[in-house]
Amino acid sequence: MDDVILKIENLSKQYRLGLVGANTIKDDLKRWWYGIRGKEDPFLKIAEENNRKEKGGSNYVWALQDINFEVKQGEVLGIIGKNGAGKSTLLKILSKITSPTTGSVKSKGTVASLLEVGTGFHSELTGRENIYLNGAILGMTKKEIASKIDEIIEFSGCQRYIDTPVKRYSSGMTVRLAFAVAAFLEPDILIIDEVLTVGDAEFQKKAIGKMQDISKGEGRTVLFVSHNMAAVESLCTRVLLLRNGKIFSEGTPTEAINTYLSSYSFSKRIQDFEAENNIPTQNGISLYYAAVENASASKKTEIIDITSDIDICFRIKNDTKESTLSVGYDLKNTRDQVIFGSGSKFECPVNKVSEVSCRIPAQFLNDDVYQIHLYVHSASMITLFSDTEILSFEVKDVKRESGYLGKINGLIRPNFDWSLKTY
Repeated sequence: MDDVILKIENLSKQYRLGLVGANTIKDDLKRWWYGIRGKEDPFLKIAEENNRKEKGGSNYVWALQDINFEVKQGEVLGIIGKNGAGKSTLLKILSKITSPTTGSVKSKGTVASLLEVGTGFHSELTGRENIYLNGAILGMTKKEIASKIDEIIEFSGCQRYIDTPVKRYSSGMTVRLAFAVAAFLEPDILIIDEVLTVGDAEFQKKAIGKMQDISKGEGRTVLFVSHNMAAVESLCTRVLLLRNGKIFSEGTPTEAINTYLSSYSFSKRIQDFEAENNIPTQNGISLYYAAVENASASKKTEIIDITSDIDICFRIKNDTKESTLSVGYDLKNTRDQVIFGSGSKFECPVNKVSEVSCRIPAQFLNDDVYQIHLYVHSASMITLFSDTEILSFEVKDVKRESGYLGKINGLIRPNFDWSLKTY
């Protein structure tokens, strides 16, 4: 189709593990010998799926395997997945930093990429000189760059340091300037990795707004990788979910994000650290057990019906010198938004294990996947223990879902009392 600006077909990337990352002469000769005889690459048969948690039996691994998708002009494609899923490898291939083992990439127009802090910048050159250098790499003429340079400098917020060598910039300043160059030099395809998280909140908001202008107002294409689900949902029109080097799911931002979080989160609904003999300890506070319990059914569960009370339970051993502790948690949704925070002070005897629990009433949380950030403070509010994703669980309205009525709007959905008077 004429509006397809990027097409990826049967794309795979294989790496060799161990001290030698690149191919050896022996391997290259063997590949060449198989190739001239019309046989398949021998090493493609022994590579394994890219699962970083498991020890494999081969020295070769598929960082990407059989990737196929198309991107239309003006589309904002989000790419999400856990660390090691293959996101950065895919972007490096699309940016032509590395080549694929098999498959092809077909694109139209210029491509600008922002993959790592300082990518394409020369540390000894000033910010101004690096703008011209990057522009030249993107195929822009000096006159074209000069016409945009004032806008680039103003957007970056680095006016005071623009004639200072980039080696003296902070990582945030470098990202600001690099993004400004990539965005204002008007590439046909803009590729952005997680690097934007280095910037502060103000710049992230500004950068997302600029990407929306690029895609919607100027009809340019953006490929965006991020672990910030709120940014992905607000910016992207379509999302790919990668898992172990393969496309696991594809769909709307909401569908892909829910699939992503649902497929990984449930392993943390119960954490019995004492039974596993792996008790996390910070500053004299040891966490023996954590669980989400369906209070109404009196059982531990990963999916809770909205009509059930929810008990959040922790068993904590106090080896500090003070017995008064503040135990609490923040409840976050799939977009990393804090729904609420709750905590209370307890008398937890020293050298003893204490169990604390908090009940979330039924008909309060909306349908979603939730994560719990646990924290324990001293009486003087000094943080003693913190874990940002200690537990995960899902709330569903089973009755409403079975009737295909869909999700009610809002972060929470308390069951308020309504009344009627007729006059």
